[in-house]
Amino acid sequence: MTPYRRMAAALAASLAMSAGAAAAAYPPALHGPLQAGMQVVKSFPAASGLTGWVLAGAGQYKIVYTTADRKTLVSGPLLDERGTNLSAVYEDRFMPKADVETAFRQIGKMTYVTEGARGLPKGLLYVFVDPNCGYCHLAWRALQAYETAGLQVRWIPVATLGPTSLPKAVEVLAASDRLAAFRQMQLDHGKPWQASGKVAANRQAALEAALGANAKLMEAFGVTGVPGVVWRDKAGRVQVKSGLPKPAELAQITGMPAPQAPDAGLGRYR
Repeated sequence: MTPYRRMAAALAASLAMSAGAAAAAYPPALHGPLQAGMQVVKSFPAASGLTGWVLAGAGQYKIVYTTADRKTLVSGPLLDERGTNLSAVYEDRFMPKADVETAFRQIGKMTYVTEGARGLPKGLLYVFVDPNCGYCHLAWRALQAYETAGLQVRWIPVATLGPTSLPKAVEVLAASDRLAAFRQMQLDHGKPWQASGKVAANRQAALEAALGANAKLMEAFGVTGVPGVVWRDKAGRVQVKSGLPKPAELAQITGMPAPQAPDAGLGRYR
């Protein structure tokens, strides 16, 4: 073995020992998440002798807890005797915050479908959506009345839910009339779907890359579930909502009055 190879082997062994030592320093209850690829961001003392751990993986953060004997992992909301959600308190205090201002400077460069008012709209929303997302479809239906009243929505497709999400999103973005294709996709929501096979290979690759960029930006905003709504409020601050907004929230989000005659097809969502 050459001296260079001996040095490289020694360095690799040293790094492996360091990684192993770091893993050994963590409670045994954490070994499962760590072996699954999660990384420890920080730890903190939590209620009732628990230790809180901020973990990172796949662009997401989460908080878990280990017991004093280090043998048991606790995940999910942590409530005190008064019913206070301590997990929410810890998330606000210890969870890394998304840099939404930096992310927002990129959002106008993404690949999206513009629907609603043109020119000078009364309001502007960016919404991350997956073609297979039922809640995204409800958001689309709920925002139609706001669009009629002057709202513009820029729908940003991502492909996160099921094997057909990617080809569906690609076909919408590859269409000569993206808006018409997007609207038809929403009107056909829940119906059987079959790929057209009309997207050229080079166009397919480019659009898949664009969808990947959309997904990375969604992560940068800290969106944990689609639909993900992003907007600037009246004070100029960037706001982010993960998941389907409640009907009562839409007027506040859009900054527009609630429609007098909401879509009857929204059913229980109303």
